[in-house]
Amino acid sequence: MPVAFGIWRSGGESARLVAIAERYGLNGDDVLDNVAYARAYNSDHQMQLLTQAAAMMAESRYALIIVDSATALYRTDYTGRGELASRQQHLGLFLRALQRIADEFGVAVVVTNQLGVWGSDRCRCLQVVAQVDGMSFNPDPKKPIGGNIMAHASTTRLYLKKGRGDTRTCKIYDSPNLPEADAQYSIREDGIGDVKD
Repeated sequence: MPVAFGIWRSGGESARLVAIAERYGLNGDDVLDNVAYARAYNSDHQMQLLTQAAAMMAESRYALIIVDSATALYRTDYTGRGELASRQQHLGLFLRALQRIADEFGVAVVVTNQLGVWGSDRCRCLQVVAQVDGMSFNPDPKKPIGGNIMAHASTTRLYLKKGRGDTRTCKIYDSPNLPEADAQYSIREDGIGDVKD
């Protein structure tokens, strides 16, 4: 039974999956046989891959869909304020299609997104996070790419932040059933683990 379908923005995921599988005593080739993945080259292709994923899920039971950086291709396909409305509309259609697949096939969906630091050219990575209330007294200069479209399409939003070395922090930013909290972890060759002192 396949367990995941991923839409990636870069390569190299299979080597990481094999290392994680070996950490847990699983055969790497068996794990890779149970994961389907594709690389999208533009936002229209990303939508086509989602349609293909739905067709695959009608034939086999999947448990998870991962979309690595849902907005990255939209940022390159739609440039400038003149195309903002078209970009947001297309992104909204993509996110609704993801929700429909999740509902129809009972799969979990994990979407990563980018975080823009307004007033700066830097971007950080986060996992489906958005500031819905732009009315706060000290607004956070870090805003998710995709804005409220991303916020309203998300159930639980996590903010991932790089620390020193291989240390990272994950903060539950917004969730209907989880309290706001954070935890530190480490990213290693064989997956996620505890922070080493």
